[in-house]
Amino acid sequence: MTTEHALHNGFTLLAQVAPATSGNFNIIFWVVLAIVGLIGFVMLIVISQYIQLAVQAWLSGAPVSLLKLVMMRLRKVSPTEIVFNRISAKKAGLDIDSDQLESHFLAGGNIERVVRAMIAADKAKIDLPWDRATAIDLAGRDILDAVKTSVDPKVIDCPSVQSGRQTIDAVAKDGIQLKARARVTVRTNIARLVGGATEETIIARVGEGIISTIGSAEDHKSVLENPDKISKTVLAKGLDSGTAFEILSIDIADIDVGENIGANLQTAQAEADTKRFQAQAEQRRALAVALEAEHQAEAEKNRALVVLAEAEIPKAISEALRSGNLGLMDYYKMQNIMADTSMRSSLGKPEQQS
Repeated sequence: MTTEHALHNGFTLLAQVAPATSGNFNIIFWVVLAIVGLIGFVMLIVISQYIQLAVQAWLSGAPVSLLKLVMMRLRKVSPTEIVFNRISAKKAGLDIDSDQLESHFLAGGNIERVVRAMIAADKAKIDLPWDRATAIDLAGRDILDAVKTSVDPKVIDCPSVQSGRQTIDAVAKDGIQLKARARVTVRTNIARLVGGATEETIIARVGEGIISTIGSAEDHKSVLENPDKISKTVLAKGLDSGTAFEILSIDIADIDVGENIGANLQTAQAEADTKRFQAQAEQRRALAVALEAEHQAEAEKNRALVVLAEAEIPKAISEALRSGNLGLMDYYKMQNIMADTSMRSSLGKPEQQS
């Protein structure tokens, strides 16, 4: 009886606990289900944009997998930009893989301008492979502008507006200054775009060629009569060598007569010579004055020495008389000679007119 009683009590207790346990399980189940549903809803919202892009790419014939789109976002790449540019290329007949676009994006390139440039080049029958286009873009050149310039040549003003000069000035052999302005028509050479010189080099070379051509002319009239001679001479020099452009034409837009540089230089040289000669003359005059003053000082010095010597004569005569070296008759004879010499000197001088 004891065992049966114990079993009866155990079943009774289990029957009482089972409903409570079942209720708790239901609560936990619904909580977990709600959390999973919330997470799924959030993930659906997050990946909905990728689903939309994947569907759009697939419908456009340029499919990109959903996994690739998610991985792009993790690598901080714009999936929208990749998909849109891939679709644009595909619609234009270019098959550019999404991995190529992503690689160029990560390298810091502008995939939109590269794709647009390749589309424009393809329509214009210009050979522009993906590797060359991306290399040009990464080199800092505007690949789209380069393709446009290759299709539609542009005109470069020489001198450029940024230089602040209005004309290129040169002097012919007759000394007359000529002021010229040129317009250079160029086309981009895409094959030499990487490493090739820029527009500034073209402008500098054309300006140098114009100056050289005018400077070698015998007179300015021949240049004014045939300005196309400048264009032909400059164009024949191959100034586009080593640049990213091909020069199609060089046109002299305007040429005017400036100053008579030769006459101005001669005038300036004459003035400089005059000042130099004046300075030399002044130097010689100052030297002559200094020499004259030096001679006067030397003469005064000599006169002073003569006076000193003459002052010693009486002393010498007195000493000679005392010592007996000079007799009295000799002294008088010397006085007569001195008087005679003085008289002769006075007679030899011309009479002063009053």
